Amino acid sequence: MGGSLWISHGATEASFGGRSFIAVLPLALLLPTLRVSGQFMGKPLDCQKTCVCASNIVSCSRVNLTNVPTTLPQYTAVLDLSFNAITRLRAEWTPVPLDRLHSLHLSHNGLTFLSSEAFANVKQLRCLDLSSNYIRQLDEFIFEPLEHLEVLLLYSNRISQIDRTAFSGLVSLQRLYLSHNQISRFPLELVKERSRLDSLRLLDVSSNRIKALPLNELQALPAWIKNGLYFHNNPLPCSCEVHEVVARWYIKELSSAVDFRGSHTCVLPGHQKEKIAILDLDKVYLNCSEVTAMDKKAFLEQFLVLDCDTRERNVTKSWALPGNVPVPPAHKIADDGSLRIGPLKAEDSGVYTCYATSESLNETVYVTVVVFNSTEVGGLENLKTAYTTLIGCLVSLVLVLFYLYLTPCHYACCPGQRLEKGDPRDSLHSSTVSITHAHLQTGQERPEGGGGFFDNKHGAFLQPKDRLEQNGRLNPIGEEDEEWRGDSRGRRRSDAGSVSSVSSDTPMVV
Repeated sequence: MGGSLWISHGATEASFGGRSFIAVLPLALLLPTLRVSGQFMGKPLDCQKTCVCASNIVSCSRVNLTNVPTTLPQYTAVLDLSFNAITRLRAEWTPVPLDRLHSLHLSHNGLTFLSSEAFANVKQLRCLDLSSNYIRQLDEFIFEPLEHLEVLLLYSNRISQIDRTAFSGLVSLQRLYLSHNQISRFPLELVKERSRLDSLRLLDVSSNRIKALPLNELQALPAWIKNGLYFHNNPLPCSCEVHEVVARWYIKELSSAVDFRGSHTCVLPGHQKEKIAILDLDKVYLNCSEVTAMDKKAFLEQFLVLDCDTRERNVTKSWALPGNVPVPPAHKIADDGSLRIGPLKAEDSGVYTCYATSESLNETVYVTVVVFNSTEVGGLENLKTAYTTLIGCLVSLVLVLFYLYLTPCHYACCPGQRLEKGDPRDSLHSSTVSITHAHLQTGQERPEGGGGFFDNKHGAFLQPKDRLEQNGRLNPIGEEDEEWRGDSRGRRRSDAGSVSSVSSDTPMVV
């Protein structure tokens, strides 16, 4: 009986101990989670020891923070957290919306991670400084909530990948700094006509790894965009196309080319990878053509639109004709400030002046117009005449070649034609052979006469007194045939026939 009681008591203790373990186990598993969560959650804001709070400015710079302080006042307008050790910016760094916060400074923190919802509660930001960190990539739509953002500083990071939608939604962005990163592709979508950010007027991609630029697209941009487009200190290969772009920007006195004239360099071909100033390519290397200001060229009776391409966007524009003559009503000034002139006359050539004024800038743009003293149609007609003459010459040449090489040949000298021995009139060669043969025979009959073949040279060339005309042709036979028969040298009739064939058909020179 006692043994059974003891067993029951032991079983009760074991059962109680098991229930206690089961109850304590969740608490034991929760402790590491709470500890990790505590590591990610910052300490409450202390404006006495760690931070400086001046009205709506909170400065916690250089105090070795690893997380953003909690319990930030909702009236905070400027939050400075630079020069700390905050490596990750999570979505819950501010649990409550900070609707008055317009400036957030997180530079020099070693940031490596940005949550896709990190800016969900600070939608009124106008300035965001994320420079001098270790950010490697910008994910899609990461800045989309910041529709009021005007300045975004991302220089001196390790950014090598930028999603094409990373800056979507930044409709108010004016200045974007991406220099001193590892970017290898020029973000053309930020400045291109249909996809660009409307308010963007400064894009800095200098000191990256960009090896190719969309030169044609960049050249077509308006001057107020090119004025704030910085791409110096990139490993661009040297070419005359790059030189032309930079030289034209320099002539137009754009800030991006003038302020960093010596920093616009390119890499020469070769193993040494030597760098040279792009503007020196026309003097030392490549022998690029000198770039001058472009003129507007047109023909008579045409219409021409002159653009007042200024370095600032929102300016008031006015025009003056050559000789500082005010613009007459016949010439129309468009809403964008461009001037439409025409129909053009020869006296419309000259320098047109555009005056651009604003509160911060006064700029003068000169446009030189050259009007050719002919119509474009006349020029086309002259071009057509030249082409017609050229085609006629080519056709004539083809016909001559066809006549020389493709016309059938019936002469004995042509390939494939045989010479008949019985007909001495077939060719010049046959006549010559007959004369030569006859003379040789005559020479053999009169060996005492001396001279041999060369004594009979007169057989091929008749004396003027022996030539008779018959229907405009020489006839050595006619009346003097009798005299030839009585010649003491015994000349035969066949000789005269041979001479006739030679003299009547083709002249022969011995």
